[in-house]
Amino acid sequence: MSTFATKLIHWQKLHGRNSLPWQNTRDPYAIWVSEIMLQQTQVATVVPYYLRFLHRFPDIESVASGSEDEVLALWSGLGYYSRGRNLHRAARLIAREQGGIFPRGLEIIQQLPGIGRSTAAAIAVFAYGEQCAILDGNVKRVFARCFGMDGYPGERKNEMLLWRKAEELLPEKNEQDQIGIYTQALMDLGATICTRAKPQCMTCPLRQECIALRDDHVNRLPAPRPRRLLPEKETVLLMLMRQGKVLLEKRPATGIWGGLWCLPEMPLSEDTLAYCTRHFGMNVEPLAHMPPLDHTFTHFRLRIHPQPLQVISYPAALKVQGQDETMWITPDDALKAAIPAPVRKLLMQYGYPQSGQSIEKQL
Repeated sequence: MSTFATKLIHWQKLHGRNSLPWQNTRDPYAIWVSEIMLQQTQVATVVPYYLRFLHRFPDIESVASGSEDEVLALWSGLGYYSRGRNLHRAARLIAREQGGIFPRGLEIIQQLPGIGRSTAAAIAVFAYGEQCAILDGNVKRVFARCFGMDGYPGERKNEMLLWRKAEELLPEKNEQDQIGIYTQALMDLGATICTRAKPQCMTCPLRQECIALRDDHVNRLPAPRPRRLLPEKETVLLMLMRQGKVLLEKRPATGIWGGLWCLPEMPLSEDTLAYCTRHFGMNVEPLAHMPPLDHTFTHFRLRIHPQPLQVISYPAALKVQGQDETMWITPDDALKAAIPAPVRKLLMQYGYPQSGQSIEKQL
């Protein structure tokens, strides 16, 4: 076994995380859910979502038989909702084609929706003890510092070099019982010691090998993603209120907030009252002003202008142009549904309706 792997395994046994809810199991389903939730999300945020999700969906069959709405409702607030949609799709695929048994083998796992090379490797390691290398964001940072890699790790040529290094550093195949400890050590080292800011270099098991520490380049490596100016967009979200309920529309499956229930969206250039008459057949009047809410996506920033509106009259059979799925729902129930984080923030801004009190009165 390499000195690199030996040091990490020894450190993990003494100082690593060993009591997270998804650890100490070989259940590929539980491991799969955790790895999907942990993509671009910190452990502390994931834990309560993970526990709630497994309580409602204890196995693949339960996810496959559940609706996408149910899955996304439990994902609401966790962000990156395509992860939840892909997990639901994959569960139905496994139930239909694999008899509900999670597949084995890196290449087969990687073919499932929402699973890339590193996630597939982590599942294969923790569930089946396979000899696979991972390369998530934390591991890239550890390698870039330890081996003094210049340049942004996400650049294709650098990423290929890092994958090669990750493969080279694996424990020997005849010591496969150590692969799970080694893999967890890499994850833990990046998450708790070799952090992006204020790394704890003096407690790092790799400090003697670390080129960045030797050359005083820890704060410079890894090189950040090349900066680019995010485009900015603006929109209006309509908070249409009647009898203590708010109107939600289901978003299209593709695009931002795909498949989630959302406040109706209106272009900033439109006149609110005229739009509601034309689009919903409603007569409305403005309620209390709300300040804009800024939300950042991966590829752009969105400034949301919330517009609370009291519905004075509306058609008996509400039919919204271009929208098949709408519902009137209390804010309390909406907070339990699959809604985007900004919608949650807007509803929470005014609190829940009290018994017998409509949200319009609170506004």
